[in-house]
Amino acid sequence: MTEWTPSLVEERLAEAAYVLKRLPEQQRQGYFSTWPEVVHDFADKVGQQPKPMRILPSPAAISRMEETLSWTVGLEPVDGKIIWLRAHGERWKTICWTVGLQRSAAHERWLYALCVIAFRLNGRRLNRSYSKRKVIELTGAARR
Repeated sequence: MTEWTPSLVEERLAEAAYVLKRLPEQQRQGYFSTWPEVVHDFADKVGQQPKPMRILPSPAAISRMEETLSWTVGLEPVDGKIIWLRAHGERWKTICWTVGLQRSAAHERWLYALCVIAFRLNGRRLNRSYSKRKVIELTGAARR
């Protein structure tokens, strides 16, 4: 990639959340059934809802997801929580209730965290004396 922007970071986080959702559930080790598999007849299946087909993510998507999981290291815990809640598609109202912030403050922290991740991915150092708004302006995310 040439240049990471907050919108690209947001897309990648959303993809990682989607891949996490599509991964198969973990099963406990050591528990199994000795009963034979039940074979259903056509009459048994009449009137039942079809089970949704579960498509497993590709190995490349899993590798990108694993890389993305480390991006929130170093952020404040609240910022990381907002980032992942938003990536999972949570509504702002739910996010605000969860983290205990107003909508504008939660949105600014989310945008700031995206900008910090973009700075790091571009190999630039972030000056700690900059305010959150200054960092957002430097990456150009305020024009969104």
